[in-house]
Amino acid sequence: MDRIRLDIVTPDRKVLSQEVDEVILPGELGALGVLPGHTELLTLLRPGPLELRDGNKSDHYAVSGGYAEVGPNKVIVLADTAEHAADIDVTRAQSAQKRAEESLGDLEMSGEHYASAQAALSRATVRIEVAGLVRDRR
Repeated sequence: MDRIRLDIVTPDRKVLSQEVDEVILPGELGALGVLPGHTELLTLLRPGPLELRDGNKSDHYAVSGGYAEVGPNKVIVLADTAEHAADIDVTRAQSAQKRAEESLGDLEMSGEHYASAQAALSRATVRIEVAGLVRDRR
């Protein structure tokens, strides 16, 4: 049976290198499922959950954007950040979400600061969502 080599890399480290059956990426235009034999492509990633499936097991990572290079039997994710669901500190993510929401409420914020606050809100929301996927399975 064909499998896919999944490598998740951030600027700081290699997060994962594993053979899997399927990868579901948070593509810029929506979720993108990748099975063995997939057509080659390069895509932008939006902040969102990355899911990998191995047999009847699935695992989740929170990624905050980046790129994915897809080949017939390999997916390389170059993510700004990537965090395994079990490693997410939900309290910290909720605090970051609250701070970002408060910043976005500042009507005098410049465009650059607004974009930064929006990105922080997106990252925190994804982290909370992905952590919830693990809690819901228990």
